[in-house]
Amino acid sequence: MPFDIFNKLAEEKIKKAQERGDFDDLPGKGRPLELEDDSNVPDDVRLAYKVLKNAGYTPPELDVNKEIMQVEDILKGAPDEATRYKALKRLNYLTLKLSHLRPHSGIFKENDYSDRVVNRLSKPPDKKGEK
Repeated sequence: MPFDIFNKLAEEKIKKAQERGDFDDLPGKGRPLELEDDSNVPDDVRLAYKVLKNAGYTPPELDVNKEIMQVEDILKGAPDEATRYKALKRLNYLTLKLSHLRPHSGIFKENDYSDRVVNRLSKPPDKKGEK
């Protein structure tokens, strides 16, 4: 399998670099890694979120979406009626804010466009000369 060959080559290169001491003077050596908690970011946008964040920019709708998920967690574990009411009020506000940040485009209707994409991708490719 080609994938196994690449893994083996990569492991060999890493092992040789360790033996040469290439990793001995890396910044942060001996300190724990600073891992970010991105559990509130949906899986389908997590990679895009990381790329944008590393570039120093996160779109406002991602920040609002993350806050919505945090408020939903608060709402699930709310100990009393007052806390639930406050969380629901915040959730309504954030949902409204999110809908204003990404209004639906007049160019494409979401369902129609996504249906056409799915249909196009699910058909086998045409052979040359056949229709």
